[in-house]
Amino acid sequence: MSSVREPVVLTAEPRGEGLDVAVAAARRVVEALLLAGDGTALDMSDVAARLEAVAERLERHAPTLQQRMVDMWAGDGVTRHDPVVGSENALAPPLRFLGRDDGSVESRTTLGLPYQGPPGVIHGGISALLLDHALDFANQWAGVSGMTGTLTVRYHRPAPLFVELVITARQETVEGRKIRTTGELHADGELCVTAEAIFIDKHLPRPR
Repeated sequence: MSSVREPVVLTAEPRGEGLDVAVAAARRVVEALLLAGDGTALDMSDVAARLEAVAERLERHAPTLQQRMVDMWAGDGVTRHDPVVGSENALAPPLRFLGRDDGSVESRTTLGLPYQGPPGVIHGGISALLLDHALDFANQWAGVSGMTGTLTVRYHRPAPLFVELVITARQETVEGRKIRTTGELHADGELCVTAEAIFIDKHLPRPR
């Protein structure tokens, strides 16, 4: 009798301390600024001065860029600094990807105002970014990965803000250096966006 394995977490888990906590607060500030808008009664010049003071303090205590780049690419830093899944990156939602027993990967997330395009829906470029990442994780989970060669995205219907999104992807075929991978983005059970990509396995020799 075969058993189904528990999903495997493919991304670094957020830490409840240090930089991860500060970055989570920064995400809240970004969303709060968008929510407040120009119509707020707050003195935004004072808000700006306070934020500038925080930025200056961080810059004064930062390592050199070269040192930081080394840290980012060491251990699990590669997913901690990432703009989609990075708990250390205020641009990231961040997503958490799971590798499933059937070979697929899945992530669930809800996006707010920072990711808005048309009113109430996610910017199409953000949807493409999330799916490109999902495809890459699907390749890693399958054991054969590479660099994105082509990415084709089809928008079936607008993907809404403030609704849980389900992002899935799967590696379909591997032919020589070419890896074909597909993915989907659903909201409320409806298909919103699909993607298909050809990745190029950089580890295999080029054909002569």
